[in-house]
Amino acid sequence: MVSSSARRLSSALITAVSCAYTVIALVYFLQGPLYGVLALVVFLVVVGVHYLNMRAGLRGGRPPAFPLTVLLQVVATYLPDFLLPGGMSALTTPLLAGTLLVHLPLRWGGAGVGLIMLYEGTQLWFGPHAAHLTLFYVVTVPTTGTMIYALVRFTRVTAELEQARAELADAAVLKERVRISRDLHDGLGRSLTAIALKGDLAGRLIDRDPGTARAEVGELVQVAREAAQDVRQVARDYRAMSLAGEVDRAVALLESSGVSVQAHLADVTLPTRSEEALAWAVREGVTNVLRHSRATTCTITTSLQEGAVRLELANDGAPPDAGTDPDPDPGSSPASGAGSVSSAGTGFGTGAPGAGLVSLAERAAQAGGTATGSRTGQGGFVLAMEVAVRREAVS
Repeated sequence: MVSSSARRLSSALITAVSCAYTVIALVYFLQGPLYGVLALVVFLVVVGVHYLNMRAGLRGGRPPAFPLTVLLQVVATYLPDFLLPGGMSALTTPLLAGTLLVHLPLRWGGAGVGLIMLYEGTQLWFGPHAAHLTLFYVVTVPTTGTMIYALVRFTRVTAELEQARAELADAAVLKERVRISRDLHDGLGRSLTAIALKGDLAGRLIDRDPGTARAEVGELVQVAREAAQDVRQVARDYRAMSLAGEVDRAVALLESSGVSVQAHLADVTLPTRSEEALAWAVREGVTNVLRHSRATTCTITTSLQEGAVRLELANDGAPPDAGTDPDPDPGSSPASGAGSVSSAGTGFGTGAPGAGLVSLAERAAQAGGTATGSRTGQGGFVLAMEVAVRREAVS
């Protein structure tokens, strides 16, 4: 994984810097074995504690014994100043600066780095070191500390980006599942309903009117082929639909089922998203006319109204429990944004819209409009959708 590689790289760099700074302390062996052994012990403690602190920081947390590990690094950094000639903190304070910046809030870590610089500058200025050497040691404190902090932040941000990418991938998969579910529901519902109706009709006619039965079977086969094409389009995410073409198919299907149809479409050019939303509304409305109503007549009309196109699909055969797709779909959720669902129009008395109307409201919202369903006073049902005409109005 990317974050693991970044963590290993940062850990190797920080460890290398730690060893490079503190290994210089081994020159104390030139002043005697005792000083050399003491410097070696300090070297191992400082590098070991610093490694524990940085390992926890690279993993996005704090060491288990925090803040004791930080305090131990402070003691290991400054105690040798009282035990070794000339002290040793000038070599180890850059590492301490990194620890403070990583594990403390930046304002406190920055203040700690400032105090370290002040201490080292004062100690070295009045010591035997030259001015330029003093300046070098003082400047290495913030530069090395900042470098360590940047490496830790780089590793953490890499891990966060990797997690965000994984979450986006999961969201994309979920979105695709919702799309497939919605398109299968909206697209195949009409075809499967028509197949069932024509199959039942052919079964009733096969004995007394074989010719008509064969014609119905032929139409059934054609609808089945269209359903197979719909499945392929859903799988390929190819959903470009024509409102006029969908209305033509709806008229043919309804008339073949014994429903008289009148269609009147306004001559207006629509954005692709708006036209597809209206086409889906026609398909869903026709599905429900065939599946749930006792309609004998149906009208499909579009009209231009103040920068929006309104589609109405009305029929005269709403049953007592009329509504849009009364079978609930557990995978659907109410549409948000500009789309709305008329609870009064579901015809259930529960106020809960069916999956079909919810799906249409979601599509309408994406096209900057609304979708509603309602009874009419003459015992019919009207499915209405309004969508934006201008492309810039589409959300």
